[in-house]
Amino acid sequence: MRHRFIFSEKGQTEQAIFSKFPIINTGDIQFPESANNAVWADIKKGKDTLRVYTIHLQSIKISPDIHESIDEEKGKMIFKRIGAAFKKQQSQGELMEKHKSECSYPMIICGDLNNSAFSYVYRSIRGTMKDSFEEAGKGFGKSYNFKYYPARIDYIFTDKTIDVRQYQTFSNFVNSDHFPVLTRLSFIKEEAE
Repeated sequence: MRHRFIFSEKGQTEQAIFSKFPIINTGDIQFPESANNAVWADIKKGKDTLRVYTIHLQSIKISPDIHESIDEEKGKMIFKRIGAAFKKQQSQGELMEKHKSECSYPMIICGDLNNSAFSYVYRSIRGTMKDSFEEAGKGFGKSYNFKYYPARIDYIFTDKTIDVRQYQTFSNFVNSDHFPVLTRLSFIKEEAE
């Protein structure tokens, strides 16, 4: 990779975008009262420009390997934690939705939404974009190592003008509680009328 944008600010989630094509503009979206954020880069290939986002929304902070029994008090604490995280995710998703609505370039959005494909934040951030897993994935698409069900909380959304050729989850990855996802994309050239 010849071009890169690495966002590193004390107290914030570090994120990076790498490209073999020139990065002509970059920025970040700070989420209030959170270490989470989104970063973006405009990448130039020939006459075309593409906006790439990488995002990390608020974590629910529930360990993927819950072993102990949950009593009423612990259940209330977990429920409160989930409610607070979902509220933050909603405001973060709305900031992201507003930012992407102001961009005229085709885009790719990658990231950890910390929520399911049935959630409000998934629908608001995805909008009318393609979900790479739905286009070319197989099975459940489990991207988070949660013992009790196959959680898919990491996503790659693409503009309608981008063809999703392949989608893969690396479920044998052991260095994180998340499994890396990879997609191969291709621009669709529209016929001139």
